Amino acid sequence: MSLLDETVEVPRRTMTLFFLVDTSGSMDGKKIGAVNESIQEVLPMIRDISATNPDAEINVAALQFSTGTSWVYDEPKSADEFEWMDVSADGLTCLGEACEELSGKLSKSGFMKSASGSYAPAIILLSDGEPTDDFDSGLSKLEENKWFKHAIKIAIAIGDDADKEKLAQFTGTSEAVFTVHNIDALKKMIRIVVVTSSQVGSQSSAAGESTKQQQVIEQVQDAQKEEIKPDEPAPGTNNYDDWD
Repeated sequence: MSLLDETVEVPRRTMTLFFLVDTSGSMDGKKIGAVNESIQEVLPMIRDISATNPDAEINVAALQFSTGTSWVYDEPKSADEFEWMDVSADGLTCLGEACEELSGKLSKSGFMKSASGSYAPAIILLSDGEPTDDFDSGLSKLEENKWFKHAIKIAIAIGDDADKEKLAQFTGTSEAVFTVHNIDALKKMIRIVVVTSSQVGSQSSAAGESTKQQQVIEQVQDAQKEEIKPDEPAPGTNNYDDWD
């Protein structure tokens, strides 16, 4: 048998998809229920993207934050192994602490220790309120992290009470903050953002192309026009949100 007949399997790189989920008290009820349901429903799509991608396999990690933070698992799981465990909502909104916790895991000694190498992660932040701790200090530490600098960062603002200015600080641009005003729009947006971030983040990109984050933003905007109709205020009211 010649050397040409030998098949050498080249290890795929990894791309970690991070969920940062606000589980503060204001998320209680249908909001957190929709988040739980949506992540459950999108996981098979992530598994398919990972299984058919020759460039990289996708790992998944999830951090919930309220009065404090906790990881759903102690380390990222492969898309095939990751199972979402429904979370409940209570407490404050410690987004600054979540930033510091994330920064600690975005390292070779943390979650980015793949032997075959890693693409920059994709980070999806979901929140419906304002940080109640020292967000600026936590974000400042996170912004020093090289993995975070190159990551795809998308935020979903759940309703008009979400602090979109802080979310834009997290993502680095207001273009990466997408606001939803009802349960149906929230579910669709989670699916669109997760699938798009998984597809773009787990593929190699040629030099000179737009950043992966910008690619995701543009694709989500296009999908949003097709799938999510603009929310309209109810006649005679200034309340744009409808979570019934």
